[in-house]
Amino acid sequence: MAREIIYFSIDVEASGPVPGLYNLISIGVVAVHPERQGGDVRHRKGAEKYWELKPIYHGWDPEAEKVHRLSREHLEKNGLPPRQVMLELRDFTRDICRNGERPVFVGHNAPFDWMHVNYYFHALDVDNPYGYNAMDTKAYAGGKHQLLWTDTNKENLLEIYPNLVAPPEELVHNALVDARFQAELLISLLDM
Repeated sequence: MAREIIYFSIDVEASGPVPGLYNLISIGVVAVHPERQGGDVRHRKGAEKYWELKPIYHGWDPEAEKVHRLSREHLEKNGLPPRQVMLELRDFTRDICRNGERPVFVGHNAPFDWMHVNYYFHALDVDNPYGYNAMDTKAYAGGKHQLLWTDTNKENLLEIYPNLVAPPEELVHNALVDARFQAELLISLLDM
């Protein structure tokens, strides 16, 4: 019998395009749980967490900072040690999956987010509870709705799923706000 899946909608912000040269600077995560309703399975949002991380690499792209609006100075003063954050993310995931459920990493353009998270887990010697793969809502939406990759952006998906509400523009690229929106998108993709 297959293990129950709990999805973890994860969004990150980074100081540049690749880990190891640039910094993972914030992580937002929202758990998405299946619930059986008669013969159907529906999904709901669950626990969530947000972290800001101290920079550990020299790379800092000013254009990336314009997007996420977190300054290096703010993060050096207020960010948490990255290893502590990765341990907390691992433990958060394990606590939710304590009955043997399988955790699945979910992102919107998952390769970017997973690449940074996986790198930090390994670079900081912390077990990655999600393993070596991730579910991408862009690819899922493309397959489900027969869309071209270029048509799987959040703006187009808002038209397909009118129940979704875009976050206010000033909150976009806050990792937790984006993870919440991705969780709602995932629920729409799975349940509608």
